[in-house]
Amino acid sequence: MPLALWALTLSAFAIGTTEFVIVGLVPTIAQDLSVSLPSAGLLVSLYALGVAIGAPVLTALTGRWPRKIVLLSLMTLFIAGNLMAWLAPGYESLIAARILTGLAHGVFFSIGSTIATSLVSKEKEASAIATMFTGLTVALVTGVPLGTWIGQLFGWRATFLIVALLGLIALIGSAFLVPANLKQSPPAMLKQQLAVLVNPRLLLVYAMTAVGYGGTFVAFTYLAPMLQQVTGLAEGAISVILLIYGVSVAAGNIWGGKLADSKGPVNALLWIFAALALVLLAFTFTAHSPVLAVLTVLVWGAFAFGNVPGLQVYVVQLAKRYTPQAVDVASGLNIAAFNVGIALGALIGGVVVEQMSLTDAPWIGAVIVMLAFALTWVSGRLDNTRAAVAPSSV
Repeated sequence: MPLALWALTLSAFAIGTTEFVIVGLVPTIAQDLSVSLPSAGLLVSLYALGVAIGAPVLTALTGRWPRKIVLLSLMTLFIAGNLMAWLAPGYESLIAARILTGLAHGVFFSIGSTIATSLVSKEKEASAIATMFTGLTVALVTGVPLGTWIGQLFGWRATFLIVALLGLIALIGSAFLVPANLKQSPPAMLKQQLAVLVNPRLLLVYAMTAVGYGGTFVAFTYLAPMLQQVTGLAEGAISVILLIYGVSVAAGNIWGGKLADSKGPVNALLWIFAALALVLLAFTFTAHSPVLAVLTVLVWGAFAFGNVPGLQVYVVQLAKRYTPQAVDVASGLNIAAFNVGIALGALIGGVVVEQMSLTDAPWIGAVIVMLAFALTWVSGRLDNTRAAVAPSSV
């Protein structure tokens, strides 16, 4: 893989750590700031909201900027946001810091996906995206468990200071490793950008992304309190469980990319969504047993992020077909869709935890993922219909 792709992966590691470390710190932040679990979980939703706004809006505004300048600028913004979280005196200022950091996240994964696909041949596009997103999965394996442990030992603010230092390393890496002459499509005009927003095929994929990715976060946002209060594990065990989850995610992400390359994104997504729904449903019952809970979390991780490469390469493929002048914008909107899913999933999870119980979150997440399965099936049928009609029209 090109060296520039590994530079993207390095940045993704820092961003992935700050995105997901909050999950392990939800109980700690809730206790320290004297807020409820759903209020602490709202930090996940609001970060995702920052990503959802930043991905399409800032991607469009920086469309004429050289890609390397955009990368360096957003990593500077990322560092500033984490330093704000480190210094945050209370809940409201922490919310502001998380939204600011989310803005940087959105732009990175928007342009990063299109850069990754431009660096490799067509048959390796999904694998290239999977490699870049490996930064997220490696963050889950190492950054999130370590950040959770640091937060539990030294206070959650220390975690954000460490993440800011990771961002500085990523900034230096991007400055030295990313070439200045990256391929760049002409920025889309407003009319072309609006075409993305009204294209029914792209809107369907965005719905698949939001629902399929968001279903996991109904339960994942409250994984730490679930393991403590339902499974009965000690606080110190949470970072170990997150480590197990992260290792599984890393393997599942690469596997998901290879499956999308070999079977096509739609077929890969159907398999992954079906398996993910089954695992979430099982966790409703296995959460009460320490051994079964850990085994379920291990399997869960393998499917939870396996849908990312397929979803992202699918929207890029469809954008090249339906809105070829606005592929960057289409990609950015899909990143927004991922994070709309996270925001809604965490929000729904908070309502479930408050109005029902912690163990209701997994099966409700499973139902939401099955809706994504249905949307994917419909999208595949539309693709097949188009393929059947195209030859007869020639």
